[in-house]
Amino acid sequence: MSLPPTELQDAVAPPGPGVLLTRLTGLRREEFARDVWARSALLIRRASDFSDLFCADAVDELISRRGLRTPFLRVAKDGSTLPESAFTSSGGAGATIADQVDDTALWRAFADGATLVLQALHRTWGPVTDFCSGLAAELGHPVQANAYVTPPQNRGFDDHYDVHDVFVLQIAGTKRWIIHEPVHPDPLRDQPWSDRRAAVAEAARGEPHIDTVLAPGDVLYLPRGWLHAARARGEVSIHLTLGV
Repeated sequence: MSLPPTELQDAVAPPGPGVLLTRLTGLRREEFARDVWARSALLIRRASDFSDLFCADAVDELISRRGLRTPFLRVAKDGSTLPESAFTSSGGAGATIADQVDDTALWRAFADGATLVLQALHRTWGPVTDFCSGLAAELGHPVQANAYVTPPQNRGFDDHYDVHDVFVLQIAGTKRWIIHEPVHPDPLRDQPWSDRRAAVAEAARGEPHIDTVLAPGDVLYLPRGWLHAARARGEVSIHLTLGV
């Protein structure tokens, strides 16, 4: 649950300018709390070079060499999450892990338009861990991270809202984002978008608040409750979502 701006200002933050100013928004913590936090979506062009945090090679490392498993890996296409059995299999005779990632099945799903979701990167990828820790100390809230790897001209999820604030960091490729204002402001954890599916679908047909293409280095901040959907353009898109 997002704190009011005044409470965010009172959070204990480490010394120095912080990543809000230097990497994400160009705003000091007090400015962000006063003008943006929990109030409105914010788009920042060329905020930073995020190649030190994550990249395509990191995706290959996590999936092909580190044995990333569910639930740290999800696969989604056109608004639906694929069952784990669609991209996992047994390790063979004598193996005790029955749900290892099946590389062939996984990349076949990706080639067919599915988005790979690498979850909880704040626990599995060092640079993201450090970045999230710094942002959490600055905001006074826990921060988690997922990566979304989407093939060209596809999207993983339909229009929806989150029940937490997010920062979207475009890493590679480009992705078109369409943002609408909330149908239910400041939803709590037990008020997911699926409970308001019809209202979300109707609002998504209206005039968007933001209709833009994110390129590498761009950042989008969305308070909880803001509707969004995104589609990759002419190349593979990779973005990080930091959930606050």
